[in-house]
Amino acid sequence: MDEKKTHLESTFSKLKKREKDLRKQIIIEAAEKLFASKPFHKVSMRDIAKEAGISASAIYRHFPDQKSLFLESFSRGTLQLKNEFDAMLAQNKKPSIDIFAERFIEYFTEKDQYFRMMINFFLEGPVDAEMFYKLSDIERTLLQQFDEVFIRMGIKKNVRYYSHALFAALTGIVAIFRSTPDKTFEQIMEHRKRIARIISILLKSAAKKSQSLPP
Repeated sequence: MDEKKTHLESTFSKLKKREKDLRKQIIIEAAEKLFASKPFHKVSMRDIAKEAGISASAIYRHFPDQKSLFLESFSRGTLQLKNEFDAMLAQNKKPSIDIFAERFIEYFTEKDQYFRMMINFFLEGPVDAEMFYKLSDIERTLLQQFDEVFIRMGIKKNVRYYSHALFAALTGIVAIFRSTPDKTFEQIMEHRKRIARIISILLKSAAKKSQSLPP
């Protein structure tokens, strides 16, 4: 009897956890949708609750405020790309920046909501210091991965300049070349990747010609 009771309690506990995880997932997906469509300060917890189809009080059981919800949503969204870059670096001792640039474009084209979240926050913020530094940490991680690629390509000086140039260029490509009525998703993707390849060629050419930049 006790064994049966223990089994039922364990099953019930697992179901409750699964339900809690599912609710959290629904909240995050609702938040991603709204943060991608509106500036950070124009999205309230009540808005997210309405989008998720739950009460506002239910959200607070998972997240204390919209800041923590934004950070978890965006961090989750960029973690996959970070992990992919780590794997690419582990598999290739001399990786090509072209491949990383192309994957960056693919990722933020396919997962446009995360790109919009980032742009909406930085352009429309108010910039909360804690959020700014946490989001900067995410950006810094990507820059460090770009640094490693350039270092393995033989660049020894001013590596971060090259990484900043690449990051800024790729972000600009995703921001500028957006949907147009006469272009399919595949055509937009290919155009972005083509521009990214040109940027990669220019950076590699600059690296070969000179390893010095003005301070």
